[in-house]
Amino acid sequence: MKRVLTVQDISCVGRCSLTVALPIISAAGVEAGVLPTAVLSTHTAFPKFTFKDLTDEIEPISKTFRELDIGFDAIYTGYLGSFKQIELVSELFERNASSETLLIVDPAMADNGKLYRGFTPEFARAMAGLVAKSDLVIPNLTEACCMLDIPYTQDYDEEYIKDVLRRLTALGAKRAAITGISFDEGRLGVYFYDSTTDKFYQYYNDRLPVAYHGTGDIFASATVGALMRNHSYESALSVAVDYTYECIRLTMEDENRRSYGVNFEEAIPYYLMRLNYR
Repeated sequence: MKRVLTVQDISCVGRCSLTVALPIISAAGVEAGVLPTAVLSTHTAFPKFTFKDLTDEIEPISKTFRELDIGFDAIYTGYLGSFKQIELVSELFERNASSETLLIVDPAMADNGKLYRGFTPEFARAMAGLVAKSDLVIPNLTEACCMLDIPYTQDYDEEYIKDVLRRLTALGAKRAAITGISFDEGRLGVYFYDSTTDKFYQYYNDRLPVAYHGTGDIFASATVGALMRNHSYESALSVAVDYTYECIRLTMEDENRRSYGVNFEEAIPYYLMRLNYR
């Protein structure tokens, strides 16, 4: 069985970050090790939450992994809340990853043309330094533009997206996949570039008329699980698009749905079916 280490915060209630990464990766039949960067009572879309920073625990935990010779087939990072956390995760990549370890970065820090509260352009540039060490980076377009220090636009064409993807890999990432891409009002998906083969790939599903918190984390986690099940990058991203769509669709149909996330648990049987058929 393969083992993934996922590094991000955990909310005790609320479907995002480790709260979705752990069950999705585990459901894929992959051991999910966790390195929590913070503990929250609920995620930040709630009107009230507690927060406990765990930055000081990152190096002791990663050092213990090294001392016990615990290896990982992939290290997958999500939301990182400070420059220090980026620095420590960069060291984790260098010290705890072997030449065979897949390094995947979801630079969760911005959306809809704006950085999240508390983040700065300097933080985005620091995140770009971490991305430079990755095998795959999975930003939305806002995050990609912030890391590249270029203007964000919603009025883009295919050549613009290709240029952004090439620029992301020029940072050092071997592969880049931009989520939330649409060239058709009724379709939404992902655009991928593999600099090792100089090939592009795109995949879409229907656009649903809603937006829910945490779907980016679900997408990234589903991609990681599929990669660990030996799907190609293109296949893994396609599975993630369709699984995220199914999560949203089921949530829309649920009369008792809650406002803080999607019913990803209900869609896991669909995810497992897709993992077993390429």
